[in-house]
Amino acid sequence: MKKIVAYFKETYDELVHKVSWPTYSELTSSAVVVLYASLLIAVVVFAMDFCFQHLMEFVYPH
Repeated sequence: MKKIVAYFKETYDELVHKVSWPTYSELTSSAVVVLYASLLIAVVVFAMDFCFQHLMEFVYPH
């Protein structure tokens, strides 16, 4: 039981004193970067799908 208590104490100490948490501005900046990257990837995948669909319709007409 002592090992479990020690584990939680060490975990708490590390999270409170040793981890460097991002500031609010850093967090929002990173979130915006992730949002734009996700949108860009979605647009690229959509364009590839659109082109591939029309290529397949050209190769295999209905």
